[in-house]
Amino acid sequence: MKRLASLIVVFVASSLLADPSPQTRTAVFAGGCFWCIQPAFDKAPGVIKTVVGYCGGTEPNPTYELVGSEKTNYRESIEITYDPAKITFDQLLDTYWRQINPTQSDGQFTDIGPSYRAAIFVRNDEERKIAEASKAKLAASDRFDKPIVTEILPTMKFWPAEDYHQKYYRQNPTEFEMFEVGSGRKIFEKKKWGDTKSESR
Repeated sequence: MKRLASLIVVFVASSLLADPSPQTRTAVFAGGCFWCIQPAFDKAPGVIKTVVGYCGGTEPNPTYELVGSEKTNYRESIEITYDPAKITFDQLLDTYWRQINPTQSDGQFTDIGPSYRAAIFVRNDEERKIAEASKAKLAASDRFDKPIVTEILPTMKFWPAEDYHQKYYRQNPTEFEMFEVGSGRKIFEKKKWGDTKSESR
């Protein structure tokens, strides 16, 4: 019995001293073609996982074909699971702004339509305040000569996209690079951010 009691004490003590499971949070952003915004977040320190999918609509189980019909309110989006002790929501926004054209309201680059509109989905008042402050900071930077029109919206249910869309830049690297350049996104990012873009990756 004494040996069993000793083992129990050791086990409890070890449990108390062990590092707790890291607390994680999620963030959802829409930024045009979801293929193109995933790489930067995958490389960001503190990001645990990214999944591309659909957010903003109400129809259950949306598909790429349904969202692409432009008859829903869904937008191509990315859900980011992150460790807030290593990267903050504000820092995620810094990365986000570098992936989009925040002055474009009808889509992103050559991808035009409701499903390609940019948006920051916020879970609560705190995230809304952070997003609004980040947006105001970008507007005051004079980096863009047009108004910042990216929307800040309440978070809705996020639906993962089909498997062939996940990590598309890895599954089809040549096609991805051609699309990123052909859409004008890569040229725009380099023009507006230059070498500073690498700081967020």
